[in-house]
Amino acid sequence: MVPASNGLGLLKAVVAFLRQAFFCPGLCLALGGLLGFVLMVPAVTLEDLRKDGKITPRRFAGHFSEFTYEYHEEVQPPSHFLGRQAGDCDDYATLADLVLKEKGFNTRLISVRMPGLLTHVVCYVIEDKIYLDYNNRSYLIKTEKSSPTLRQIADKVSRSFSANWNSASEFRFQNGLKYHVSTLAKTDPEDRPLELKQAEMPTNSVSVTSSQPKLNRPNTNRVMVIDF
Repeated sequence: MVPASNGLGLLKAVVAFLRQAFFCPGLCLALGGLLGFVLMVPAVTLEDLRKDGKITPRRFAGHFSEFTYEYHEEVQPPSHFLGRQAGDCDDYATLADLVLKEKGFNTRLISVRMPGLLTHVVCYVIEDKIYLDYNNRSYLIKTEKSSPTLRQIADKVSRSFSANWNSASEFRFQNGLKYHVSTLAKTDPEDRPLELKQAEMPTNSVSVTSSQPKLNRPNTNRVMVIDF
């Protein structure tokens, strides 16, 4: 415990320093620059995440509490997202997919389309039956439990928005492109659970142009590059 006299002396010293800073523009600028530098330092880097031998989905999610929402048309490179500490759902989900998959987790990128709202993307972890959602980054519990079918995940995600959904898709993200795997419309019959086994990506992919629907019906013979 700090003696009361020492505590009072410390308080007086802080007050005196702040008074000096107020009347000294140069010192104010220096303090502002130092604060700006501290704020610019990323909370975590991609290298940090990759080197973390104890990383789990929950441990990964714990790094993003102070990140802010900022919409982008395209997925940001991990270095930009982490360095600026700002982004949106697919920046977060694709990064989670990249890092956790390298650590041996079986992950799925799931997009849920809700009428009147932007498509929302989450990263589902099959072993833990949870998904990582950027909207939960500031919550105490940052992951969300869900059963493993596209329908069940879409139901859970849409409820978090108090909204309805009309389609859900699984996709892969590689080299800056989204590759379509499967799509489920809400009116379709029940879908099967996402399997633990990693599926092989077909080599013949076709690009979807901007004039075509953003999310296409499943095609078992090809993987499509999609935009949403």
